[in-house]
Amino acid sequence: MELEVMKKMIKRYEPGHISFVRKCETAERYYRNRTDILLQEKKEDEEGNPVRNADNRIPRNFHGLIVNQKSAYAFTAPPLFDIGSKQDNKKIMDVLGDEYKKNCVELCVNAANCGTAWIHYWRGDNGFEWAVVDSKEIIPVMSQKLKKKLTGVFRTYRDTDEASGDSYTVYEYWTETECQTFRRKAGDTIDEGLYYYDMFMAPESKEMISQYRHDMGDVPFIQFRNNNIDTDDLINIKPLIDVYDKVFSGFINDLDDIQELIFILTGYGGSDINGFLQDLKKYKTIQLDPEEGADVKTLSIEIPIEARSEILDAARKAIFEQGQGFDPQPENFGNQSGEALKFMYSLLEMKTGMMQTEFEAGFAKLIRAICFFYNMPCDKIIQIWTRTSIKNDIELAQICRNSVGIVSKKTILANHPLVEDVEEELKQLEKEEKESQKDQYDPFNKQQDIQSGEEQNKDSQDGDT
Repeated sequence: MELEVMKKMIKRYEPGHISFVRKCETAERYYRNRTDILLQEKKEDEEGNPVRNADNRIPRNFHGLIVNQKSAYAFTAPPLFDIGSKQDNKKIMDVLGDEYKKNCVELCVNAANCGTAWIHYWRGDNGFEWAVVDSKEIIPVMSQKLKKKLTGVFRTYRDTDEASGDSYTVYEYWTETECQTFRRKAGDTIDEGLYYYDMFMAPESKEMISQYRHDMGDVPFIQFRNNNIDTDDLINIKPLIDVYDKVFSGFINDLDDIQELIFILTGYGGSDINGFLQDLKKYKTIQLDPEEGADVKTLSIEIPIEARSEILDAARKAIFEQGQGFDPQPENFGNQSGEALKFMYSLLEMKTGMMQTEFEAGFAKLIRAICFFYNMPCDKIIQIWTRTSIKNDIELAQICRNSVGIVSKKTILANHPLVEDVEEELKQLEKEEKESQKDQYDPFNKQQDIQSGEEQNKDSQDGDT
């Protein structure tokens, strides 16, 4: 692509991307429990003195909790794929690698914080390779057709020139066939500072070039949307989290500021306040002037604990409702039945289901990219998703016991709470059954064989006589 065309495209897409990055940074900050209350300036009066002495700022990581709930619920057992061939299925799992589960969780967290997550795949030294890309680095270029398609991707990030020490912004532009790279020095404008950046090595000449042909058959980036409208998980609960932090921290500040009684002195006979406090502590008495009206009173300020507790409870409930999470308060559990536990997960299941619909499309593209790379047939992809949640194991075990003779042993074992690998459990049961039969059969048969042999010898002797 010509340099002038690239400048126009960057100026078109980069301003909107800056706003997107800011939202991502806010959500990621809340995910790490760095809420807005930690960034507020300390209030001061006109003379610069603090309005109050106590300045506790206590954040509560509700956003991180709810995001982790969704990622653990959906990806503790990551999706499995079936394209109709056991050999090809094994190849796919080998390509996905040991970090497949970790990458799934990272995709979920990125999507929850940014509204969308991205995967990049390429031809590496070990064949097909892939990795999760920071969502803040990706600027997608979509077609304007009714059925939108990804026609290009800008990957933009900061880099430092080791020779000069200057900082640059690098732009990689990927299409269906190739990648071109550009960069501009920090502080320069797009019009004046954007140039081609030679970062690829030509296979034949071994020279550094700015254009690379990847031959992956498609734009080698895959989008994983958080939901159907590309919103993050913070947008609905951020005002509620801020209210909770403000009320809770304010309550702690009140307790710190108002710890002691306030004495109201009328006609105090001492010289200063320090003398009053020392007399009160040492003699348990205070000296008053003999004049009429001399008195000492105390003033205590009552903190509206009940009202604040109700506000905190209401805010907490609203956070888990709007965030579609699962409130882990102990009083919500008890000896709940399986159906009751499912109901408690209903909001989380709804949110996870919306994400799964979008993620299934992304994983399908990833599997087809692997199949294209290794020339494997891939007509239909079956995805198997497993949820991880709290279950009533006693109830499940009773259901399995009552199902004996009604459904197959394999189905019972697959749903039993103590069984993790059905095939291994079937082999172990078969082994134990054989050992049990051997223990019961061998001693008896050995004695039976001896008696049978003695009877045969006796019959033979009788025949000879």
